[in-house]
Amino acid sequence: MESKRLWDKPNILNWIANVLFAISFLLFLYGTLFEVVHLPIFPLNEVRVEGDLKHVTREQVKMISSRYLQGNFFTVNLVKTRQAFEKLPWARNVSVRRRWPNRLEVVIEEHQELARWGNIALVNTHGELFHGASDSDLPVFYGPGNGVKEVAEHYGSFNNLISPVKMSLTEVTLTPRRSWQITTSTGMVISLGREEMDQRLARFVKVYSKTYAGMKGDLSYVDLRYPSGFAVRSPMALAAFKAASAVPESKVLNPNKAKDASVKKDGSKKVPVKKEQVKKDVLKKTKA
Repeated sequence: MESKRLWDKPNILNWIANVLFAISFLLFLYGTLFEVVHLPIFPLNEVRVEGDLKHVTREQVKMISSRYLQGNFFTVNLVKTRQAFEKLPWARNVSVRRRWPNRLEVVIEEHQELARWGNIALVNTHGELFHGASDSDLPVFYGPGNGVKEVAEHYGSFNNLISPVKMSLTEVTLTPRRSWQITTSTGMVISLGREEMDQRLARFVKVYSKTYAGMKGDLSYVDLRYPSGFAVRSPMALAAFKAASAVPESKVLNPNKAKDASVKKDGSKKVPVKKEQVKKDVLKKTKA
């Protein structure tokens, strides 16, 4: 009875037929497109790499292109291609696009080195670590593993504050206790403490330019962790203090020499001769 009722409803039968036809057409279209896009008539003839590149080499691009660019213009896997270029040590961001009719466009943003993170890695201008190789003369950062971005940000502010006295930073250290210490290009070590580092450094630079600048970098250590001042250490001042506190050897009388001065070589004592006696002897000789 129910089967007869179904066959008696032409609208439902037509709908089912249309659905089956649409599915068949889609499968046919998919198969046709699959065959077409895999034909050798759409080769990928060009890979253009763009960006301000200083470290990514042509050889690296050729190596990645030959190893990872499989297929033609339509079938190349953009995700895998992008991931392959991102493995380059100096590549920070990579975007890959198709350009009709036969070109692949790769845009690479390189890392801009800012400093070295100890002897482990490099730090870029965004405060990120990357494992590149550089021969540049870069400052060195030290700190906990989660403090890379923080150290990079403070390096910029510290360096700007100290630039008016014609110095730059060669080291920035963040201790596990969150205390800051910097080293300048003159070899001067400055302890900034954990609070108000910028204000302390700005106050010191103001005083330094008026007083200590004439010492030409003779200061070796400055402690700014005092609420109303700072302490300095100077090799020149220390040397002067040591020289003043020491007694010169030329002014010390040797007691043994003093005793020997009144004894003759044969062991007999010398008798001091008065000046008047010498004059009398001279007169006697002249009269004779």
